[in-house]
Amino acid sequence: MTEDHTLFGYVGQILRVNLTDSTTEILPSARYLPEYIGGKALCSKIFWDEVRPGVGAFDPDNKLILATGPTTGTGIPTGGRTTMCGIAPNSLPEQFASGSIGGRLGTVLKYAGYDALIIEGKAPKHTYLLIDDDKISFLDAEAIWGMTVHNSQRSIMLAHGPEICSMVIGPAGENLVRVATITTSNDHNFSKSGFGAVFGAKNLKAVALRGSGSVQPGNIQKVFELRKKIGDPPQVVNRIEPQTEVGKGTNSVRADWNLCRFTCSPGCTARCQKVMMGTTSTFTGELVDQNEKCVSTRAFGSIFDSPFPVWCFIASKKNTITFAQLKSWGKGQVPDDPDMDVLTSEAFAGDRLDYFGMSYDRGIVLNQLCNEFGLDKWDVCMWCFAWIGMAKKENLLDDLDFGMEPDTENVDFVKHFITCMTYRYGIGDIFAEGMARAIRTLGKEKYGDTTYHGRYSADGSRQLDLPVSVEAGWGQTYHWTGRGAQGTPKWLWLINSLMFMVNTRDPIASGHIHAKTDSVRRFYEEGPSTSQHLIDMEIRNEWDSMIKDSITACEWQSPAAFWPSQEAEMFGAAIGEEVTADELYAYAERARLLFRAILMRNHGRCRDLEVPQVYPNMTYPDPKGEVATWDEWNDIVDRYYRTSGWDLETGWPYRSTWEKAGLGYIADEMEKLGMLPPEGRTEYIRKPNPIGR
Repeated sequence: MTEDHTLFGYVGQILRVNLTDSTTEILPSARYLPEYIGGKALCSKIFWDEVRPGVGAFDPDNKLILATGPTTGTGIPTGGRTTMCGIAPNSLPEQFASGSIGGRLGTVLKYAGYDALIIEGKAPKHTYLLIDDDKISFLDAEAIWGMTVHNSQRSIMLAHGPEICSMVIGPAGENLVRVATITTSNDHNFSKSGFGAVFGAKNLKAVALRGSGSVQPGNIQKVFELRKKIGDPPQVVNRIEPQTEVGKGTNSVRADWNLCRFTCSPGCTARCQKVMMGTTSTFTGELVDQNEKCVSTRAFGSIFDSPFPVWCFIASKKNTITFAQLKSWGKGQVPDDPDMDVLTSEAFAGDRLDYFGMSYDRGIVLNQLCNEFGLDKWDVCMWCFAWIGMAKKENLLDDLDFGMEPDTENVDFVKHFITCMTYRYGIGDIFAEGMARAIRTLGKEKYGDTTYHGRYSADGSRQLDLPVSVEAGWGQTYHWTGRGAQGTPKWLWLINSLMFMVNTRDPIASGHIHAKTDSVRRFYEEGPSTSQHLIDMEIRNEWDSMIKDSITACEWQSPAAFWPSQEAEMFGAAIGEEVTADELYAYAERARLLFRAILMRNHGRCRDLEVPQVYPNMTYPDPKGEVATWDEWNDIVDRYYRTSGWDLETGWPYRSTWEKAGLGYIADEMEKLGMLPPEGRTEYIRKPNPIGR
């Protein structure tokens, strides 16, 4: 601790803001920390204590909780991420969910003196919040309400100075579009949960921050050590290097652009700050720099189902650096001409989808409209436009009035559809509810379950049918689940399906599976469907994901795919204590179970809800033509529950499981609610297959 009894790595205060009556409250962080680490774990504990069952996403009683981690602002590389939790509009049904971003937002919040921010209530008029160290102001947002994202950010900077950091919503959030994002002033997004619509429901346009303080790590020497080794090898630590000419150097960015502007936190070594492209603004015609990553490349074309690696997300007109990298990796599928106008995704063709063809101009427009209106690109690109492409080919759109001919290849239609969705014009009002709800409104049997006949193996020899709605569960689209976007081998889509099952939104966005060669070999030797090692890997991945979203950290900068001690070293450097990987995993298991408790108490989650949720997509062939049967999937779930210490019949943890994690108070609550199963019950009657295939 510091002399004022603040925990090392933390600043000691949590700020509560009530928008209804414009009041604030300071809570001591020590009430929760370090037992609940920070980030997602801290958000979950506050939510458990304060939000009862029955609260909807747009209710004033829904609370958005923004939390940093102990590494944030300390100079520990990759420690700059920030987590937000609350009831998510984009989940079906609405449930507790989280989002995670990079950028300087969390660092500035801590510099202002707060480990976390709780936003509750609903402002009586359009408002934005200014946090300027210990001065909190509720300001009139009427002048910026209706503005696009970057215009809103510029207006806030003009009003409060260029050093101000902000997170804002665009018109989509204002209009309660369920896939609306919140965007920080260096273009990072809270996307997957639709929290931008919660801002809109609260009449909150933005939160602006300025902080003049600092964060004291517990072990300065360890911080210096980590700065030397995180990110190298195999990824080389980035130098701060302004570009000299557009399209030259290491990226296609503007000549006066300094790459360090996108750094998440002081001393970050991550290369993601370089993943930008210089292009012409759809709105102003000026040259602009876009911070774009994996999702954005999909907007340029989706012909093949392509599991491309995460480090090749550099999208530019000529794409020269990407092809040079691919050649060096020896993939053997890279065109000889480095100036071809294609994207990296096409170099890793899986099965052929033919959702929509390659178009640089359409991709730029789609990405920029989502950036400015504040929309989740994954849902817009890989569900909305994928669905339109498939549904049109299956002649399903003749009875729907889009206001113009629906055509994913037409840039004017892209502009029209996204604008209608953002402002809820015409049929756009239906799609503003998110694709899962839109399809149910239109009629799921026809507009969701109709077979799409245009999917083939990459060589064209086999037809691989899919439904026109690529829904993986909880109102989320396919992602690394073996079909649709990013096909995977069976062992991987089984792991990812388990992760989907026990979550409320797409968990793969922050929980990418990393598997060593030896593990993959074991999956095949044991059989993916019968491998206990696969179950152990999935649970460990849940821990890893919880750790990364709690301490907080980036998952792409380890010197190897697995470095179990990295986050423990980071956590220890921040709080000034030696921490082992096993000890950090104990923190992670506590947080994982706390998340489970919220889903049970607030949303009635149990086996009968979860097991059928993600099963239907497994009945369609993956790129190799493999599927999972109902009994096969249930056998996997049995092993997952058993390994977790959860009851097979209900999917609810036993009292001994809660107490082992230091959560006896939750076991007591579950007992009162009738959600505490008999200790050690192992027999249950398996339910019949609900879909008959």
